Amino acid sequence: ILLPLVYILFLSFCKNDSYGGIIYQVTLSNYFSIFDLTYMKILVKSCLIALITTIICICISYPFALILRERSENFRNLMTKLVMIPFLTNSLIRTYGWITLLRKNGVINSGLIGAGIIRNPLNLMYNNLGIIIGMSYTLLPFMILPVCSAVFKIDNCLIEAARDLGAKQSQIFKNIIIPETLSGVFNGSLMVFIPAIGYFFISDILGGGKVMIIGNLIKNQFLTARNWPFGSAISIFLIVITFFLVKIYQKLGGKLDDLGGM
Repeated sequence: ILLPLVYILFLSFCKNDSYGGIIYQVTLSNYFSIFDLTYMKILVKSCLIALITTIICICISYPFALILRERSENFRNLMTKLVMIPFLTNSLIRTYGWITLLRKNGVINSGLIGAGIIRNPLNLMYNNLGIIIGMSYTLLPFMILPVCSAVFKIDNCLIEAARDLGAKQSQIFKNIIIPETLSGVFNGSLMVFIPAIGYFFISDILGGGKVMIIGNLIKNQFLTARNWPFGSAISIFLIVITFFLVKIYQKLGGKLDDLGGM
C-alpha cells in the first residue's frame, strides 16, 4: 500500500522533460502549477459535481431507510441484498448500460416522445447531468448502507415515549430521528463525496470527454500528456483533501471504526 504512494510522492517533486521523461531534480513547481486558474476551476467543478451527487444520494437513501424501518426484518434483508446485487457486475459495464437509457434515441427519450410529453429529445448525457446521474447511480449503495444502519439502530422506545408525550411526527423527526442518524448520513456522505471527485471513467463515458473533472485531469497527465510529475502532484493533492475531510469527520465526533464497520 505504502510503496506506490511513496513513489508517487517522490515523482511529484521531480521535473518533466519535453519527451515525457522524468528529470530527477527536486522542484515545487508541480504543486505551484495546481493553483493555476484553469486547474482550480476543474477542482471546483469536481467538488460541485461530487456535492450534488452526495445530496442526491442522501435524498434517495433517507426516505428509503425510513420506509424499510417500518417493514419486517425479512423484507429489510431482501431489499439490502437487492441493493448489493449491482456490485456483482462491473461498474464500467453498468455505466455503459446507462447510454442505452440516456442517449437521444434511448429508452427514456423514446418513452417521453411516445407519450407525447416532449417533442424533441432531451440532452441527458455528454454533459454535467449525465455525469451526475452516473455518479449517483454508482455510489448510491455507499450512502444507503450506512444510513440504513443508523436508522435501524434507533430505539423504538424513544419514538413511543415521544408520541406518548404528545410529540408530532415532525417533532419526532427533528428531535429524535435526525440526531440519531446524523453520523450515518455523514459516513455515507464521506464515502460518496471522495470517490465522486475521482471517478474519471463515468465522466469519460457519460460526459463524452467534454467535462473535465480532477480524475480525468490526473489520468490525462499520466497517459496523454506523459507528465508524470505533475500528475503525481495532483494525486498527492487529492489525497491531502481526502485526509482533510476525514479529519473534519473526526472533529465532528466520528470514528474511523464507524467507516470500517460498514
